[in-house]
Amino acid sequence: MISLREMRDTDLPMLWEHLSDPAAQHVAAVTRDYHYDREECDSHWARIRGNPDILMRTVLADGEVVGHVAAYGSPDDREVTYWIDRAHWGRGIATEALAALIELDTVRPLHAHAAADNAGSIRVLEKCGFVVTGRSRGFAQARDGEIDEVSLTLN
Repeated sequence: MISLREMRDTDLPMLWEHLSDPAAQHVAAVTRDYHYDREECDSHWARIRGNPDILMRTVLADGEVVGHVAAYGSPDDREVTYWIDRAHWGRGIATEALAALIELDTVRPLHAHAAADNAGSIRVLEKCGFVVTGRSRGFAQARDGEIDEVSLTLN
């Protein structure tokens, strides 16, 4: 069973493990400094959790912390993001978690971005009603180079 709850301090060590997994970073491609440095990660979570405009939730599967989902940004340019522990990929958790998040955050449109070769993430977004609305190139820190990206929108 999948559920979302407000993030707790006790979630942070597990979320760090998820975000710092090199194989997951490679698949996600677009990473930030907080994926590589624990202190930066803790500072990132403190900033996020202190911002009332960000809807951040911890994802639980059968009571276990398996990731997080969030919606952030201004109402006219709101985005979603999610990260599920690699050990739990392929079980529908990301799709269920994102679907639950978009029920909580009713702002539309919602936007998302994914590496063009990240078929799993694109499929999660499409199952939740997002459609591909654009393609671009961008720098992917986890791959140390430019990649093709897709933009998706939920109206």
